[in-house]
Amino acid sequence: MTAKRVVIAAALGECVHVAGVMNFLRLAESAGWQTVFLGPAVSVEDVLAAARREQADLVGVSYRLTPETGERLLGEFAEAAADLHAAGVRFAFGGTPPVAERARALGFFERVFDGSESVETVLAYLKGQPAEGVSEKGFPQMAVERIHWKSPFPILRHHFGLPTMEATISGIEKIAEAQVLDVISLGIDQDAQENFYHSERQDPRRKGAGGVPVRSVEDYRALYAASRRGNFPLMRTYSGTDDFIRLAEMYVEAINIAWAAIPLFWFNQMDGRGPWDLEGSIREHQRVMAWYGERGIPVELNEPHHWGMRDAPDVIFVVSAVLSAHNARAFGVQDYIAQLMFNSPPGLSDAMDLAKMLAVVDLIEPLAGPDFRIWKQTRTGLLSYPLDPAAARAHLAASVYLQMALQPHIIHVVGHTEAHHAATAEDVIEACKLARRAIENALSGQPDMTADPKIQERRQELAAEAQITLDAIRHLAAPGVEDPLLDAATLARAVTNGILDAPHLKNNPFGRGVIRTQVVGGKCLTVDVDSHPLAEKERISRIRKELP
Repeated sequence: MTAKRVVIAAALGECVHVAGVMNFLRLAESAGWQTVFLGPAVSVEDVLAAARREQADLVGVSYRLTPETGERLLGEFAEAAADLHAAGVRFAFGGTPPVAERARALGFFERVFDGSESVETVLAYLKGQPAEGVSEKGFPQMAVERIHWKSPFPILRHHFGLPTMEATISGIEKIAEAQVLDVISLGIDQDAQENFYHSERQDPRRKGAGGVPVRSVEDYRALYAASRRGNFPLMRTYSGTDDFIRLAEMYVEAINIAWAAIPLFWFNQMDGRGPWDLEGSIREHQRVMAWYGERGIPVELNEPHHWGMRDAPDVIFVVSAVLSAHNARAFGVQDYIAQLMFNSPPGLSDAMDLAKMLAVVDLIEPLAGPDFRIWKQTRTGLLSYPLDPAAARAHLAASVYLQMALQPHIIHVVGHTEAHHAATAEDVIEACKLARRAIENALSGQPDMTADPKIQERRQELAAEAQITLDAIRHLAAPGVEDPLLDAATLARAVTNGILDAPHLKNNPFGRGVIRTQVVGGKCLTVDVDSHPLAEKERISRIRKELP
């Protein structure tokens, strides 16, 4: 077994401020170092004696008093430590910006921190990564590698796309240089999603509606080029609603797509976002999953929240998450990103929302194995933000803190301006900073919210009810279907027959929309005409009686 590297740290001289020293050592522990805290107001001689005694690989010192005194003290320290420095011992300094400026001028310290650095930057240093922004090689350019590199912090993703190419390029540059975001999710307009390869179907009056109007491969390359600075964020975008494989090939070549986001039941004629009918689109989505899977590119099925946003009951949210993971695995996806959107529909209590997500995790985790790795991605509900800016900021931070109970690998930050306008670059940067603070607070010692008995009870209840719904879908399969949960015809029938249903599907040519739901006690439940909760077994029984 390889011996752990040793780092010692202290507040130097007469400085007694050790909060920064302790934070540095906590991060060092998480990065695998053996740490030794020497305390406040430690003399130069005692720090160096400890470095020799502990055979330190790295020595960290801090000073937060007057710059002039600090400069003199650090000069003495550098002179006394010259032999250790020559022997390969590394030295780092942390202090206020004025003192840090003097420390840099000495040219002795390998790294100087002035308090403006993100936690991830400090952690990257402790993990042996190059200094921030030095080169693209210092920041992993594949999603899974970036997740490992940043652990225990989740990587951050945010949606971004403005109505013009010029504004979007400028915004991406600002976001990358701010070094607050790991993944830029390009928000492209509807014509780009549906008609990228069909200029004859594009409507000039819709240009820029809902996102950036990319119209050529060169446009995508320009957007990606704008991100090649700062912390070199990854880039991804929608899988589109037509020409799925052609788009996938282009995304890999033009933006090195971090991962694909593919629905199962949506982005077709059912929701008015694509040309395919329901069954046909399911087959196409399965086909593009397999295409990405063959190339080892992660896939997210952005499916469950579409049901939640349409006021479907919690159990259908859970079932759709299980169907998503089941299909991803069967069609060759190796790295599966399980999206877990909180606050959908709005009105759920934090406790019951968390229970719903735990039920999802319980049901999909048994699918995991060496060839199917699950990465949890959480996000705040798209429709849950209040209009008031102060309340929206509070909602973002509170939601992210709750999400941390799931120990997510990815947090999709949904900007606090969502209820008012599409996020600008400045909005994205602010939202990420809000989220990062909530994450840091949680990682410093969040209580175990999953242990709440009411959460555990609901978690188990949802898992049991979901099995009832899944069995009902299996019973819809035609004779000879090997796995009904993968059969496009059976899955489509589950929607048209109302096994999978949502109130917003009323008068929809593909869905029934007869289900009634209501938030009761923080849960989104199916209710009867008198607003009494209806158990899933009873709901399915009533549907079967209505079917021919």
